[in-house]
Amino acid sequence: MQRPESFCRSAFRWRTTRARCLRASAWHRTCVGFLVSGAHGTARSFHRRHHDRGWKHGNSACQACRTEGGVGLVVIAAALVTACGGATAPAVAPPGKDKQPRTEALEAGAALLQDNGPLARHDIHLVGFHPMKDEPSHQMEAHHFCRQVNEDFAQCALFDGNTAQANLTGVEYIVSEKVFAQLPAEERRYWHPHNAEILTGQLIAPGIPAPAEHALMKSKMNSYGKTWHTWHSRMGTQPADALPLGPAMLAWSFNRDGEVQPALIEARDRNLGVSTKDIRRQRQDLVPLAHPQVGVDALRERFPDATPIPGVTEQP
Repeated sequence: MQRPESFCRSAFRWRTTRARCLRASAWHRTCVGFLVSGAHGTARSFHRRHHDRGWKHGNSACQACRTEGGVGLVVIAAALVTACGGATAPAVAPPGKDKQPRTEALEAGAALLQDNGPLARHDIHLVGFHPMKDEPSHQMEAHHFCRQVNEDFAQCALFDGNTAQANLTGVEYIVSEKVFAQLPAEERRYWHPHNAEILTGQLIAPGIPAPAEHALMKSKMNSYGKTWHTWHSRMGTQPADALPLGPAMLAWSFNRDGEVQPALIEARDRNLGVSTKDIRRQRQDLVPLAHPQVGVDALRERFPDATPIPGVTEQP
């Protein structure tokens, strides 16, 4: 069997050591660490910074992350291969002169001497679809790179892909049902419900083992998101604007079958090697957990032919 690090290196030509821990909740962590190059020292320091425990040798990768309760979850080589996932490149590149060697040298120096600060912990990768609330025909795929701040609040940077060249397109804040209930009535109109995205398989966490993804989605049931897009795709799968033009737009969620453009789902599934239909079937055990949510009917008049999703209802 091909070693995971060799597989990743040959498939994606990544040049640096990367490790990522999915925080499905504060109670368990599934380590999907992997070493892609020979930069063992960098791997060791990255591991210590993220896990606060000793580096383990072996295949030069994280061997396990222990849960808060002391139970170890070991990710085997097969899971590491799966974690390499698929790549979605941005559809547009902003106009401008190619980067010069001097700029690249400055970037390389900064990478060695500086850390990523707050971005270092935005290590949960989610992919979903957003319509703009005031113009729901404007729909786009959104790659979320999120930090789970606590059990009730997460914050995400949004991109149009998952490669190093991806464009920053917006921001999303995610709150639990408990926090949402504490918001003023006027504020709630900015927050979209998440149950439909989860139950239909629209929202995924690509590249991690299925049990971990299922646990993550279960933890997000009945949550809400406040999303602003600053760089727009106005025609679904067509290339976005060449630059982030115009005002930021409030995004929403799809809460009925027939609202999201099928071509968006097909392109996402093809690029990432997933099946939204299969994921939807696998998540039906989450339907009994769904509570009525505010905002489910917000786009109902804009999509009169759309049909209800089991478990997704408007809160009275």
